[in-house]
Amino acid sequence: MSGPSAADVPAHRPAEGAAAGRPEDRTLRPYGLRCEHRTTPLGIDEPAPRLSWRLASDRRGDDPVAYRVRVAERPEELNGGGQLLWDTGRVADPHATAVEYTGPALLGRTRYHWRVSVWPAGTAVPAEATSWFETAFTDAGAWRASWISHDPHPVDVMDAPTEGEFALDDHGLAPCPVLRRTFTGSPGTHARLLVSARGLYEVRLNGVRVGDAELAPGWTDYHCRVQYQTYDVTELLREGENVLAATVADGWWSGFVGFEPRRAGAHYGSFPQFLAELHLTGPDGRSTAIVTDEAWRTSTGVIRHADLLMGECHDLRHAADGWELPGFDDTGWSPALVAAADHHLLVASVDEPVRAMAELRPCSVRRISPDAHIVDFGQNLAGRVRLRIGELAAGSRVVIRHAEVLDESHQLYTANLRTAAATDVLVGDGRQDIVFEPRFTYHGFRYAEISGVPELAESDVVAVALHSDTTWAGEFDCSDAELRRLHDCVAWGQRSNFVSVPTDCPQRDERLGWLADAQVFLPTAALNADVAAFFTKWLRDIDDARTPDGGFTNVAPRLVGVCAEGAPGWGDAGVIIPWHLYRTYDDPRFLARALEGMRAWVDLIHRHNTDLVWRRRVGPHFSDWLAPGTPTPRDVIATACFAHSARLTAKAADALGQKDVADHYHRLADDIRRTFAEHFVTVENTAAAPPAVRIAGDTQTGYLVALAFELLPADLVDAAAHRLAEIVESAGPALLTGFLGVALAAPVLDAHGRADLAHALLNRDEVPSWRFPLRHGATTIWERWDGWTPDTGFRAPSMNSFNHYALGSIGEWLYRGIAGLDQAPDSTGYRHLRIRPHPGALRHASARHESVRGTIEVTWERHGGRLALRVLVPPGSTADVYVPTTDPRSIRESDVAPRADDRHITLLATASDHVLYRVSSGAYRFTATHPPADGHAGTSPADRPETALTPSRRTSGPAAKPSSARSHEEDTP
Repeated sequence: MSGPSAADVPAHRPAEGAAAGRPEDRTLRPYGLRCEHRTTPLGIDEPAPRLSWRLASDRRGDDPVAYRVRVAERPEELNGGGQLLWDTGRVADPHATAVEYTGPALLGRTRYHWRVSVWPAGTAVPAEATSWFETAFTDAGAWRASWISHDPHPVDVMDAPTEGEFALDDHGLAPCPVLRRTFTGSPGTHARLLVSARGLYEVRLNGVRVGDAELAPGWTDYHCRVQYQTYDVTELLREGENVLAATVADGWWSGFVGFEPRRAGAHYGSFPQFLAELHLTGPDGRSTAIVTDEAWRTSTGVIRHADLLMGECHDLRHAADGWELPGFDDTGWSPALVAAADHHLLVASVDEPVRAMAELRPCSVRRISPDAHIVDFGQNLAGRVRLRIGELAAGSRVVIRHAEVLDESHQLYTANLRTAAATDVLVGDGRQDIVFEPRFTYHGFRYAEISGVPELAESDVVAVALHSDTTWAGEFDCSDAELRRLHDCVAWGQRSNFVSVPTDCPQRDERLGWLADAQVFLPTAALNADVAAFFTKWLRDIDDARTPDGGFTNVAPRLVGVCAEGAPGWGDAGVIIPWHLYRTYDDPRFLARALEGMRAWVDLIHRHNTDLVWRRRVGPHFSDWLAPGTPTPRDVIATACFAHSARLTAKAADALGQKDVADHYHRLADDIRRTFAEHFVTVENTAAAPPAVRIAGDTQTGYLVALAFELLPADLVDAAAHRLAEIVESAGPALLTGFLGVALAAPVLDAHGRADLAHALLNRDEVPSWRFPLRHGATTIWERWDGWTPDTGFRAPSMNSFNHYALGSIGEWLYRGIAGLDQAPDSTGYRHLRIRPHPGALRHASARHESVRGTIEVTWERHGGRLALRVLVPPGSTADVYVPTTDPRSIRESDVAPRADDRHITLLATASDHVLYRVSSGAYRFTATHPPADGHAGTSPADRPETALTPSRRTSGPAAKPSSARSHEEDTP
């Protein structure tokens, strides 16, 4: 777990033109300190943690020239009050924003304090910031706890159920065990609680909930790894009797997961188990431990079943009030069952947990019967409902059903949930003032049908959004209201589907970590949020899931019922994701940990396809999944992916300094590239120039993969790009691509001079398009372009999610293309930026990204025939700035013409539609003449009224905004 950052946080933005520095300017300083990509992590087991920082300055060119990192066990030792554990000394490295610890072995369960000092040029006094991290167990052999549970065997006798005894359907699930242990505490005791479960857990100490993690310890392949978390519970201890209490649920361990009817659940175990160690250190330094063992007492409580897919039932008639407090009589409870005592698979969590990240009030509450209402929260999300009830008679039920959309009769549409019941139930016992909120389930929904409550006010109900706590790092804005809504849809799709693993959808009986969905969306996700720690964890899931012959799978964690052999574009994610993370976060460990698997994957394909056309061992070969147009030949897609994976593997080896390995895979990639051209590319030489190029199938996706992965001879690239533009234009212009092609479309068109076509695709409002769902009330990205249309209604419910981020990969181009915030192709960690906005017909746009080096901002606006472009470049970075204009002489920077002797601004090139400058770090404001926006109604609809919505969408109420959505780690300058 982690707490607030102790880093120095920049207080304000630098002013443009702050070259020499004004008295109020703040000079170079570090902030945003991280250990293992997390703020003050509590409980890590990485022996050589990576310590990183970001930089800010209000002055131009105020770049670092050296750094120093010190680590100590006590904070005063950093100030010269004792011996340091580790000291890098002053290191001359102007590009450094991180260092790996190489000091003496770190002790287990110990807090370490660290400080980074950064020197700007010409200054003897460094700027400094301090933070800390704390280790967990550094040796699995240090564990003393046992895995315990309530005895899962059936009772000796059974009576016929009475009305209300079972809530609609218990789905064969057992009640959630509750466990408790008393111990004696004393003043001044330092306490750390290490907790895990095979299943899900919630822990309380003296009745107070420990931490705020939801669905902990998270999903892994429990045959390979089981995560645990560490909590500081010092403040929860009391003098005398204390009670450590826990509730556990099936979760991914023994609950329903996936869609395989022959193995719908219990993939890893048959009943949940709990493991904990509470370490108490007194003022005299002596330690004791309270561990899970047979001394614990167990029973079952109000939660009669809890399942991620099916929902949760609370029966208050089974309440044992005060069971988690001292003084409770547990003599009627049973001794805990010791289920196991193994610890070798336990690992400390490497990412932040799922948390309750936002609360949304209803847009409307509509009565549908005397005791039933449908609540519209105005936003599709992943989470649960919190309901306040004045009174509920003994045996009476309140039932909450969830759905993403409404059908034509204005009732919940649940066919697309498939076998997921997504139903939460409360059974009353006559008490009053009840707050019902499930604890071990989550649903994908916008609407909730609540029955059993005759009167329901908007203030009685709230939607609680759950997702992994990834620090939000990006912002996008523009003059087009629908594009702003599109960005919001992309963001909510990301939030809804980053729940311990990157899932495909949060509502139906699937919710799996599909590799292709994640790899196509990652460039967008990494601009929206800091996902370094989140994907660090999931890359381990991917590695755990590898097949014995080296293959990557289609989902991770691996699950029975999903074909294990990775398909083209799906298995390739095991190569593509580490490479993109390395480029984004400048952390070579992403590659070092993955290179073995990357090589094994490419070698596997090569071994079974010696002719270099990937036709064998293709798994289920999903092709360009859900593409609405003519199918792209499968061997075209597969061979392109083969070439791409081989090339990225070579680049990874290059980055790690493994030249022989890199040379091998570069040669292989070159050979596949030639084979691709020989097998799939034809050239028709005519009198006209350039020659006509055709790629087998003549589909958009075929050209996109060939161009994006650089598979064509140089003299055919322009012709292929021309043909791509032709078939995009002839389709509408429209995209006829699926999951794999859509992520490439706008970037490829942009790279080949057709940003205008990328804009045209964004402006389209017929199927297939991004605006069509928006016009019909979408608040997240749909799985299908045509998930619902006025003519056809809903598509097949077996595959029709309304919260599925894959087609939201366009979000990358909103940042990089429209706003112009990008890094150069050879840059890592945004060391060298490329600022190249494509205004199209928009009046203004802006983007901000909190990178590993610091804050990057781009804002442009057009007014009165001039364009103003503002850029913020973090210290240690440079930027190539493309100022869009046809009149180079009109350019001004901070209201003056750029000077040839300005060391911060260098003219690189002049073209017909832009002038290219290279600038140093700092803030800049360029202005130049530029044609005004054409005012086309379809491109800037900021003031246009929203189109009437279909009966299955929200018809009234304000746009949903979370009441709280800040990350626990947010420390943006």
